[in-house]
Amino acid sequence: MRMLATGLLVLMAAVFLTSRQYEGLHPAIGFVRAFAEAAMVGGLADWFAVTALFRHPLHLPIPHTAIIPRNKDRIADTMGTFLRDNFLIPKVVARRMQRLDLAGAAGRWLANPGEGRGRLRAGIGRLAADMLESLDQERLGGMAKQALGNRLRAMAVAPLIGRALETAMREDRHRPLLDGMIRWAAKVLEANEHLIRAMVHERSGAVMRWTGLDETLANKIIDGLHKLIAAMAEEPDHPLRAKAEEGLAQLAFDLQHDPDKRARLEALKNELLDNPALADWWLGIWESGRAAMLRIARNPDAMLKGEFAAAMRQLGETLQRDARLAGTINRFARRAAVGAASDYGDGIVRLVSDTIRGWDAQTVTGRLENVVGRDLQYIRINGTVVGGLVGLGIHAVDVLL
Repeated sequence: MRMLATGLLVLMAAVFLTSRQYEGLHPAIGFVRAFAEAAMVGGLADWFAVTALFRHPLHLPIPHTAIIPRNKDRIADTMGTFLRDNFLIPKVVARRMQRLDLAGAAGRWLANPGEGRGRLRAGIGRLAADMLESLDQERLGGMAKQALGNRLRAMAVAPLIGRALETAMREDRHRPLLDGMIRWAAKVLEANEHLIRAMVHERSGAVMRWTGLDETLANKIIDGLHKLIAAMAEEPDHPLRAKAEEGLAQLAFDLQHDPDKRARLEALKNELLDNPALADWWLGIWESGRAAMLRIARNPDAMLKGEFAAAMRQLGETLQRDARLAGTINRFARRAAVGAASDYGDGIVRLVSDTIRGWDAQTVTGRLENVVGRDLQYIRINGTVVGGLVGLGIHAVDVLL
């Protein structure tokens, strides 16, 4: 488009020079000269205006040119202020989120992710990939880790775990957990039979060792434990399973109502959150998640294949059918967005502002010119055409008068 605008300007200059030379041959050539002359002036004026936004015209240090490179830092601050004042104020976020049906939109897209949205999906994927790559990953990961840590610290996890365990037991969803524990106990016993034999041998007297009764006793103990574990696995109403269920039920109650147990669990939670190993683990998870998001963003069609795609379609259909679930998700999204704007709005603004400040002037100029440059070239073309028409009109008036 830049070549077209420049070519049109050169063409008007050539037409002006040619028509000026042969103007005396016919009165109509005067109209051609007037059109070309005014078009050339209009094109030059708009070329200067457009070029002055991004660089010095003809590399001359003319005042009030190269506006964007000279004001890079001010643009960064202005963009940050714009984000904060128009998007990241809790009141504004709440008002905007109130009108959005995120669950419904997500459900429709997940149910039919490839239906007429190929270009949109590819464009969104490229935009997401560019954003993930351009932002300061270490700082962004640190912000996400801090946000998650603050939420977990403020959250009382003991009652949540207690209610979840209570609900699971009420719906018999705890049985797979008990079955898994029994299978694990069987494997542990099988792997440590030699330790039981050694313990019985060490604690037996000389007579038992001499007669071999220690080995017989050890075998009886091991066989008895195997039979006990097998019976627990096969009998849902086994007394020991009932005792285990009683213990789980008591634990669920204590986690909800016992201040001492709740305090101990909260202390354990805070100790884990303060552990540097957990921070390293979280950053590794964040980086893995970011890499996965980049892969999906670069190849969004991969989401439409395999078991993952089937699960996503089923989730989308559920979101469209279940109004209660959709309402819960929308409410959670609104609260999360308002909370994020309140707690981290200033941090997001600083992140955007500092990222743009970190770019050099050439990078900022290049990215803005790529975004709006095509429309600016249309301004040059329009200036050339409109200028020519104005010149043609003025010349016509002069001829008539």
